[in-house]
Amino acid sequence: MIGTFSPTNSVLLLIDHQLGTMKLIRNIPLDVVKRNTLALAKTAKILNIPVVLTSSQEQNVQGPLLPELEQILPEAFAARVQRAGIVNAWNDANFKKAVEATGRRNLIMAGVTTDVCLVYPAISACRDGYQVQAVMDASGSPYELSEDMSRRRMEREGVVLTATNTLMAELAQDWSRPEGGQLLAILFQDVLPPIA
Repeated sequence: MIGTFSPTNSVLLLIDHQLGTMKLIRNIPLDVVKRNTLALAKTAKILNIPVVLTSSQEQNVQGPLLPELEQILPEAFAARVQRAGIVNAWNDANFKKAVEATGRRNLIMAGVTTDVCLVYPAISACRDGYQVQAVMDASGSPYELSEDMSRRRMEREGVVLTATNTLMAELAQDWSRPEGGQLLAILFQDVLPPIA
């Protein structure tokens, strides 16, 4: 059974949210994935949750990370782990070292794509004893089939699948706190459907 994720025991890992790679997403609207990814980044900033960013082969077709991430999280962006081509980010010594340096055992992960960038590190981290929540609407795949198979694999290994609004509520804990009010603003502006 997974314990509660809080701002003091969690770390946010955003894997390969790169301009080129994101164009492969077809199972969920690309703008939804982008908005939710940025909402997670804003949430981490408000709640002082450590963030580890990583990219793969930025100089190739995958392209650079979303430029908005640099605006929201300049320090994490500058310290991002630029992988030379290792598929499973967890197998990159620099990425794993950056996660370990946070001292946090609860990992919030989103990756583009789910079926390559997210599935392997999520499973590997679970096998190493971490609690992992995979944010499925800040991730996506080229095919419904590969998305479905990846979700099944992750769940079998103990990864908890979640959504951006669900995770934000878990981390907020109390909407009446000043931080809770800030998170509500992000939820209603960027994540949830408009209320007429």
